[in-house]
Amino acid sequence: MRTGRVPRGRLIAISVAAVVAVLGFWQFAAADLDPAVLPSPVDVALSAWEMLLDGSLMANIGISVQRVLLGWVLGCLIAIPVGILAGSSVYVRSAIDPFIHFFRFVPAIALTSLFMLWFGIGEESKVNLIAWACAFVVVVSTAAGGASVPTDKIDAARCFGANRAQVLGQVIIPAAMPAIFTGMRLALANAFLVVVAAEALAARSGIGFLVWNARTYFRTDHIFVGVLCFGVLGFLADRIWKLFGSTVLQRYLRGTGDY
Repeated sequence: MRTGRVPRGRLIAISVAAVVAVLGFWQFAAADLDPAVLPSPVDVALSAWEMLLDGSLMANIGISVQRVLLGWVLGCLIAIPVGILAGSSVYVRSAIDPFIHFFRFVPAIALTSLFMLWFGIGEESKVNLIAWACAFVVVVSTAAGGASVPTDKIDAARCFGANRAQVLGQVIIPAAMPAIFTGMRLALANAFLVVVAAEALAARSGIGFLVWNARTYFRTDHIFVGVLCFGVLGFLADRIWKLFGSTVLQRYLRGTGDY
């Protein structure tokens, strides 16, 4: 999204004002309602503070973040090479296309029981389920990026004597980096979505379990704490990944926008 010449400080002020306005409306709307139906921001903040003091909130946050990162990294490590091969070879793409476009529409939550059966009830089933959900997003995005490399660039590299490995490493992969970056960013959001289901159905720890357990005891304020934690963690993870892209990967991502 282009911001033109609008000062960055003004844009930040607008964002802060929007957040304050929403919190004010939330506080106003909750004033005449039962806290069990809609707790106010103050009630949620007090509940979060209590959970911080007894250590349960940070412990659950740490467990969920660990699961998300492990699953996301594992999924990307598997998906990127597959996507590059699919994007650079029509034969590979034709072979895996039916499976990719079939399994990527299978909801990860539908596979929770199978993953528990195959990998047990420990961390492996949750991490692998997150990796599964992330991998298809990255494969599709990476393959699209690799397939969109102009043929004249590939032909020019071959004219200068580049072999297949050099074309792959010096032309196709750099050209596909924006697509890989975007796919990994979208997969990160998927990881947070899936960890909720994994922890709610097959865990005794994590923010998803916190939310599910709060539902059992009608602690709506705790549910809001968990929901806000997911939102804040997802926002921070996205900003950190975006910062990584704008610094470390800047040379590959020029012209991809700043949203």
